[in-house]
Amino acid sequence: MTRSSSGAELRRTLGVGDAVVIGLGSMVGAGIFAALGPAARAAGSGLLLGLAVAALVAYCNATSSARLAALYPASGGTYVYGRERLGEFWGYLAGWSFVVGKTASCAAMALTVGAYVWPGQAHAVAVAAVVALTAVNYGGVQKSAWLTRAIVAVVLAVLASVVVVCLGSGESDAGRLDIGASGGAGGVLQAAGLLFFAFAGYARIATLGEEVRDPARTIPRAIPLALGIALAVYACVAVAVLSVLGADGLGRADAPLADAVRAAGVPGLVPVVRVGAAVAALGSLLALILGVSRTTLAMARDRHLPGALAAVHPRFQVPHRAELAVGVVVAVLAATVDVRGAIGFSSFGVLTYYAVANASAWTLGSAPAARVVPAVGLLGCVVLAFALPGVSVVVGAGVLAVGVVAYGVRRWAAAR
Repeated sequence: MTRSSSGAELRRTLGVGDAVVIGLGSMVGAGIFAALGPAARAAGSGLLLGLAVAALVAYCNATSSARLAALYPASGGTYVYGRERLGEFWGYLAGWSFVVGKTASCAAMALTVGAYVWPGQAHAVAVAAVVALTAVNYGGVQKSAWLTRAIVAVVLAVLASVVVVCLGSGESDAGRLDIGASGGAGGVLQAAGLLFFAFAGYARIATLGEEVRDPARTIPRAIPLALGIALAVYACVAVAVLSVLGADGLGRADAPLADAVRAAGVPGLVPVVRVGAAVAALGSLLALILGVSRTTLAMARDRHLPGALAAVHPRFQVPHRAELAVGVVVAVLAATVDVRGAIGFSSFGVLTYYAVANASAWTLGSAPAARVVPAVGLLGCVVLAFALPGVSVVVGAGVLAVGVVAYGVRRWAAAR
């Protein structure tokens, strides 16, 4: 039994379908409505190559995470895997990068909801969204899964409409799909790093490992299923939008999907796309709060965060104090700061998180064949992390350095 499984445990209620839906709710979220533009600006005609690279790295990370989650089915994901396989520091580094980076992402998703629902009162709507979804999570993970299922259905319907409208319009031109690398190899890698952020939601399945039924069977099935569905959706949407706007037009678009349906001659679909973006952001926010609170729980159990956050509600069997703490922090950020343009370091943190996951999976077997996937995943995470825009790398490295200093101070104080 790992340390994270000691004390009060969470209730195992999620099956394969529930886990896949939660993963999809994280991946098929607001990223697809906004990430294509910046990725196209970086890669140009190499956008689809960037998507393929991001998918390859995500596949390696997903495979490594699935193997580890089956062995360590506790809340915390890579925080637990790094701690158990590599040592306390590496687990802490993964947990720190995840909690800090994803907390900022929570605030960004909340503000995205506000921007789409009521632009003039974006902060107020963002805070209301955080309060509402924290309340849903507080009532139990099964309620969160039900709501996520409805959100995923709405978002997939909207994305399907975009694909059908774009590919069926007279403006669609297959010649715009010419795959090259006008942005150069560096541009392709930068686009892959930006698009990788949209794939990272399968981590939510692993961080909920303590709430999954038969984790040794469920998690290895749910993670690749969720990733495969998300990849198919992203590829279809990217091809459809590119066929209408082209790489240059997509790179200039602030709202790529809305611009695409307008260019396709169906401006009446624009409000539907805006609603879909708001719902998608809600789904991402819901899953993010789930993931951050579970990693907070695991770190609190090991006293890297205040021990009071390790409490599990006796009735709802959720880490209620961790969920409330995350909700309060995110609500304060959403009410006071517009962090949508300042969370580039989140991608850096997520790639650091998965680098630790792949390094942990490397230790599971000595056979060369068993180490190919984690080796490719680890190398991919490092390359994509440092291919991100310079500001993202500097800020991300600075945030990680703060965490390392905090860890050192805590160890020094404990030694005394």
